[in-house]
Parts: sequence; structure tokens; C-alpha cells
Amino acid sequence: MRRIAIVGAGAVGGYYGGRLSTVGEDVSFLVRSGLADLRSEGLSVVSPEGDFHLATPQVFGSSEEIGPVDLVIVAWKATANGFYQEVISPLLHETTVILTLQNGLGNTECLAELFGAQRVLGGLCFVCINRLGPTRIRHLAEGLVTIGEFEGGESARVRDLVARFQRAGIQCRGVEDLMLAQWVKLVWNVPFNGLCIAEGGITTADLLSRSGGEGEVRALMEEVIAGAAALGTVITPSVIEHQISSTREMGDYRPSSMIDYLEGRGVEVEAIWAEPLRRAQMGGARLPCWESLLEAIRRRLAERG
Repeated sequence: MRRIAIVGAGAVGGYYGGRLSTVGEDVSFLVRSGLADLRSEGLSVVSPEGDFHLATPQVFGSSEEIGPVDLVIVAWKATANGFYQEVISPLLHETTVILTLQNGLGNTECLAELFGAQRVLGGLCFVCINRLGPTRIRHLAEGLVTIGEFEGGESARVRDLVARFQRAGIQCRGVEDLMLAQWVKLVWNVPFNGLCIAEGGITTADLLSRSGGEGEVRALMEEVIAGAAALGTVITPSVIEHQISSTREMGDYRPSSMIDYLEGRGVEVEAIWAEPLRRAQMGGARLPCWESLLEAIRRRLAERG
């Protein structure tokens, strides 16, 4: 995989694509906003793992300008998935691999339907990161990426990608069960992104410190684990303690969905909350806290307009 295209050069795409660029990987960034700023100022990242600056990142305004590459990394929000066909098609040649780093469920299935299951890998980012402006990213903590085949099992290309990420200073590991990894990420995303929106736009620290806040988080985490179990995916309960303790270490973290809510952008309601809940309920799970949270999120979004 010689050429890499980052589709969605926001916080996640900019950070991981930037790290790969610093070790000589041939990375092209497809940019929807801030193209002129990136061309004039470059890309700057502040990180506890080491700050870096790309003076002349390879940034482009269209897929056609980039042309076919060997690896497409999709890092935009799932709210933009209606543009998969239009944006990704010009980046493909016969053996191009597509890796999605998106949250929630349904992304890998959609990519497989459009471009073929054999192309698709799924990745989950466990990272505390914010975009401060078109050219600036702040990485606060964590950073692990897990990568797996859409069709499951081990593969040489996953091992190769893991090694490339690790050479760039990124914590990375391969997983044989991608669906398990996706649900483990939902154990965090459903309560923290969701409750921070439902409470009107608060940080994770505010949520955990408010009366009853940690209890709400735990109840939702337990329901996500129960929902996964209804579909045959078993998650160890110890994940709850690990995720809550690591979130406390993040301090006043502003989850990405909460930022989208406050700034008037689309929120990944379907991918993170609605679709996983729908699947779990079809599997026979009863998840009243999750249902109530989804209703609260939709009310907040309706009020925002």
C-alpha cells in the first residue's frame, strides 16, 4: 500500500494521517473546508505523544485530483455517508483497500455493499482529540486504533497496516472480531456522547461529577453490553470500570458529538444510537435507558432546529 488517501481531514483524519506522514508515508488529505489555510499554514498537532507540524501537507479539494490510491481511510462523520459513492469511487483501483475509522454501526456494511466486502476493513479509534481550527489539532490522551476485516479473521493486510501505524508512533492492534470491537466502542460512545448532549452540552467531567451522573453512565453501559449479548457478542463487564476510569483521566473532555450538537452540525444519531439499538431490540433485548436517551437526544436536536 504505497499511496494513502484520508477522506475527512478533521480531528481524527488529520491526526492519524499527520502521524503517518511524519514517517514518510505518501498521504493525501481530501479537505472539505480550510483547504487554503492548510496550503498556506500547514497542519499543526499538539500532543502528549509529541507535537509535530507538516509544513506542506498534500491537501486536495476533490477525489479526482488525488486519483486512485492503495488505501482509502474514511474519517468523516457517518452523517456524510450519503457521499460514499461520489467521493470514494475516483480513489479506487482494482485492489484498493478501504478502512473506515467511523463510529457506530452500519458503516462497514454500507461500504461493502457499494464497493465489495473484500475491500473493507473497520477501525475504531479510542482517542481524546479536538480540532481547534482548520490547521490545528489538539490530542489530549489515548490514541489506540483497532483494525479488523469486515469479513472477520486474521489477514496479512491487517498485520501490515498495524505495523505501519505502529511505525508512526500510533498504538494499534489487529482484531479478529470486528463486531466485538465496534460494540466495545459503543459502550463508551452511547453514554458519554449521548448524555453530554442530553444534558445540554456538558463535558465528561461535568457529567461524572454531577449527582447521579456516574450511575446513568453505568446503567447505559450495562444496557449496551446486554444489547451486544442479545446479538451473540460477549463483552466482559470489566470494560465498564476501565472506560470510566480512563474518562476521568481525560479531565474536561468535550466529546465530538456534543461539539457537533453545540456548533449546529449534524449528529451521528443513526450510527451511534438508533441503528445499534434497533439491532439489539430485534435480538430480543429490552433497553429502557437507551431508548429514553435516544428520545432525549432527538428532543435536544429538534429544539436546536
